[in-house]
Amino acid sequence: MESKISYKVIYNTLKDQILKEAFPPGSMLPTEQTLAQKYSVSRPTIAKVYNQLQEEGFIKKTKGLGTVVIYQCKNTTYTFGLLLPGAGESEIFSIINDQLLKQSEIGRFNCLWEGATASSAEIRKTLIETCCESYINKKVDGIFFSPLERVPDAYNLNLKICAAIREANIPLILIDRDILTFPERSEFDVVCLDNFSAGCIMAKHLIDQGCNKLHFFYRPDSASSVDLRLSGVRETVLKHQYSFTENNIFCGNPEDLDFVRQMEIVPGKTGIVCANDSTAAVLMSSLDALGIKISSDILMCAYDDMKYSKHLKHSLTSYRQPCVEIANISIELLMRRLKDNNHIPITANLTGEIVIRESSQFL
Repeated sequence: MESKISYKVIYNTLKDQILKEAFPPGSMLPTEQTLAQKYSVSRPTIAKVYNQLQEEGFIKKTKGLGTVVIYQCKNTTYTFGLLLPGAGESEIFSIINDQLLKQSEIGRFNCLWEGATASSAEIRKTLIETCCESYINKKVDGIFFSPLERVPDAYNLNLKICAAIREANIPLILIDRDILTFPERSEFDVVCLDNFSAGCIMAKHLIDQGCNKLHFFYRPDSASSVDLRLSGVRETVLKHQYSFTENNIFCGNPEDLDFVRQMEIVPGKTGIVCANDSTAAVLMSSLDALGIKISSDILMCAYDDMKYSKHLKHSLTSYRQPCVEIANISIELLMRRLKDNNHIPITANLTGEIVIRESSQFL
């Protein structure tokens, strides 16, 4: 009786063929059904092989299109520079940063990472300019850049950095947001959360929980992605035929009790969407100081699903960003740019998921 070929044998065979460029970068692998018939195994066995190869960065499976080889042979290893200043402030950029470094370890490219992750926005501002100049001088093959935010002149600084990279003719991928404010569009590829959709989802969640008065709270000098979240919230509230005007939008310091006190609260009917978890965490404390009770008077939700979110006094409902996929697709787009840097700009809007906790449920 002929013994059945194991999953491991098929995996090692395909991996070896990819490493030896029997399947060169950009080529299509056989369908799962075709390969299952070839090796006389079940289709789920081949699916398991392909899933592992994808997790390790060798291939990319796209529903309806097939499976393409994305691994780059080591003799064509590139060097990329990381400009992710937000890694000093938000976990999402640290996760993206770590995934980029993880992918570099399997031999597809080398990473230069020279910091720019200080907790102070002003320090990051100085570091990012220095790092950018260093990458250009070292003639890196490409750069990943998450535009600076939360400093007054961030807009002009982001334009300056991108202009310098463009002049050096280095392919650039923007992560998390564009350097221009919607509906304007830069010439660079952007990989980010679908912020408008995320705004719609969070607003609908609060409405489904019984809220008919929604507020949106964010800090000054926030990223343009926050504007898209706000637009999604506004669109959804109005679609449900509830009022949403400038009186429902609050841009300020969540620690300022006098400012927070300006929000009209209808107990049992009010929901607050915060631009991110850090804003929500501070706002929770302010509301508590004012005697406004979460899960009783109001509901609250935010974005990013930071690790501390579930450990707050009221565990926070948050929208989790697809950080690993953001990093992986950023790599794919940069590899594409290396072949032809004249492609029209692509915006990859990715879907995250809502993590529901105590803060968005009336008790």
